[in-house]
Amino acid sequence: MITSDQLKDVQDRVAALHRYLNIDQKEIEFEEEQLHTQAPDFWDDPKRAEAQMKKVKGIEKWLKGYDLVKQEADELALAFDYYKEEIVTEEEVDADYVKALKDIEDLELKNMLRQEEDPMDAVMKINSGAGGTESQDWAQMLMRMYMRWCDAHGYKVKITNLQEGDEAGIKSVEMTIEGGEYAYGFLKSENGVHRLVRVSPYNAQGKRMTSFASVFVSPLVDDTIEVYVDPAKVSWDTFRSSGAGGQNVNKVESGVRLRYQYEDPDTGEKEEILIENTETRDQPKNRAKAMLLLKSQLYDRAMKKRMAEQAKIEAGKKKIEWGSQIRSYVFDDRRVKDHRTGYQTSDVDGVMDGKIDGFIKAYLMEFAAADAEAKE
Repeated sequence: MITSDQLKDVQDRVAALHRYLNIDQKEIEFEEEQLHTQAPDFWDDPKRAEAQMKKVKGIEKWLKGYDLVKQEADELALAFDYYKEEIVTEEEVDADYVKALKDIEDLELKNMLRQEEDPMDAVMKINSGAGGTESQDWAQMLMRMYMRWCDAHGYKVKITNLQEGDEAGIKSVEMTIEGGEYAYGFLKSENGVHRLVRVSPYNAQGKRMTSFASVFVSPLVDDTIEVYVDPAKVSWDTFRSSGAGGQNVNKVESGVRLRYQYEDPDTGEKEEILIENTETRDQPKNRAKAMLLLKSQLYDRAMKKRMAEQAKIEAGKKKIEWGSQIRSYVFDDRRVKDHRTGYQTSDVDGVMDGKIDGFIKAYLMEFAAADAEAKE
């Protein structure tokens, strides 16, 4: 049975959410933004109308989320009183408490995702490190881990490019993660180098080996985000896709290769961005997706420049920079540890099955909260 202190904690956290989310102001904003959708010429500009509807729905989700936790906190308080009068059971009160606590924690976590790009879908690329088959197998294990996490959270994963390993595993994979909220906001915590330590099944002497794989996550832009692509710097190649997909994939040049001659606006450095897409048998669809992935990369570069500038101002607040080694998976010792937050677990099998919410939450609690404080 929960205590009065636990009930008070729930009520205090709901009251804090009312302040943090600025609910009173959001209610006013919601009414004002909704009024714009009732204008007679609202749908004359479909793109603008769609952006406005997205804005309205975004505010509404925060209001509904808060209304839910407020209602659950009120019902928990009522159940707590009813238990004293023997109207409800101890188990019913505890069940109400667990549900309210979960929804409060979910809303607190989303409140930490305040960056413009956090609600977006995500592009994830996994590259195997040096070490041949062992590191390629590790890259494939990470791919499976993230696919299991996505499946558990209702996200759809589409593999846009896959390079298989020489004997086993994969050299690299690029996939889009769509169909849910805050895919990028949650998965940005996975950016960096992931280290595996295990007795390798590919080593005849049964030695303990260390392997590395890098994970890059960027936001997947949509039509509401303006990203300029210079047509003069774009060139295309087509090629026959290989791998799974049926005989037709191998006979038709459905695979596309986009080359973009990128020039850094600050330094003037030039670089060719190369994107391959073999997602479907339809070349025009693959071209459209490749262009979307290019826009996502360009947006990601601009975003990281902004973050780097912010990091200079907030020097010393973060323990780690983008691309650094972030996590170790030590199979023999039954330990997975995040080096940025210190969060660790002995449930190695669970982690490899996609149970990484603890790592994501620890990262957001530490770093997203610090970013929010820096802005205030």
